[in-house]
Amino acid sequence: MSPRPRKRCAPAYNVTISLDGFAAGPNQRLDAPFGDGVGWGDDLHSWFMSATEDLAAGKTGTDVEYFVRGERNIGATIMGRNMFGPQRGPWEDESWQGWWGDNPPYHHDVFVHTHHLRPALEMAGGTTFHFTDEPLETVLRRAFDAADGKDVRIGGGAAIIRQYLRAGLIDELHLVIAPILIGRGERVLDNLGEGIDGYRVSELVSSPKVTHATLVRR
Repeated sequence: MSPRPRKRCAPAYNVTISLDGFAAGPNQRLDAPFGDGVGWGDDLHSWFMSATEDLAAGKTGTDVEYFVRGERNIGATIMGRNMFGPQRGPWEDESWQGWWGDNPPYHHDVFVHTHHLRPALEMAGGTTFHFTDEPLETVLRRAFDAADGKDVRIGGGAAIIRQYLRAGLIDELHLVIAPILIGRGERVLDNLGEGIDGYRVSELVSSPKVTHATLVRR
């Protein structure tokens, strides 16, 4: 009997967490996208801001190398509703178009998991947001079709990454561990059960700002 084929999987890159494992604080909302006590560009994400600035200036370094790796050859992204915007439940209206302005940085198809559907949203620069409540494997298959031979990235947030880990649909998880404590909020590696079985740490590399840990399927 031939072995069962492995599931088609996708990586998750540049997933930043605190030392105690939180990707965001509690009470995420419009004026606090990452929750109480966590602001964009602060101690949790300062490595990311510095890496993008260094890359633009032609500089290299550990953080730049990992940042570039996470952006290379991506043809589609999958994210959760909470990463797309601050609203919960039914859409009040369809005026919200994401955090990223008229020209989001993706420039490809983005599949947004949500129980509250709305029409696809075409943005400048080639980004189209598709809103879906289909099963994970169906969305992943659609994303690979849209990527047209390139890679698919699980973008976040924490809840979506946990769901794909539990389903065994992430083949590589790059965690960036910042040396801060948040204490409460949204954890990535939480209540995974058997979903974490079969993973191993393949890399553990520190820069002056953060530690990069890469988990891969055995």
